Amino acid sequence: VTTSGTSVDFTGIPSTATRITLNFNGISTNGTSVPIIQLGDSGGVETSGYLGNTGSIFAAPVATSYTTGFALDSATAASVRYGTMVLNLLNAATFTWAAIAAIANVPGAVSSLTAGPKSTSAVLDRVRLTTVGGADTFDAGSMNISWE
Repeated sequence: VTTSGTSVDFTGIPSTATRITLNFNGISTNGTSVPIIQLGDSGGVETSGYLGNTGSIFAAPVATSYTTGFALDSATAASVRYGTMVLNLLNAATFTWAAIAAIANVPGAVSSLTAGPKSTSAVLDRVRLTTVGGADTFDAGSMNISWE
């Protein structure tokens, strides 16, 4: 799916999914807000309660934490992102998922790692790509999703 607008939603994820893989190919935005992944269920996309953090590895390492979603990276300006995020179901009874991602930012020499958990209020059936604050527009790139 080509990324455009302020968010990209993937719906229809089956209740039997225990692993979801998101692949990012040249994702960028028109602003400086960090792209994030949010999880959702039949009640909608959840915008709070995310734990964990993102660490960028470059000349001056940066670590950030967001409670509104799983960040793709810590870079904020002129970044084009390539990489993968995997969501694994940790506990079906509490709808708890763990995210892990490895993202490269081009043209800069920056790589980012993200990890953390999130419990949804019901069975996960959707995933959203947006930005912190949700106002920046995706202006390039594509992504795909698969599950097992």
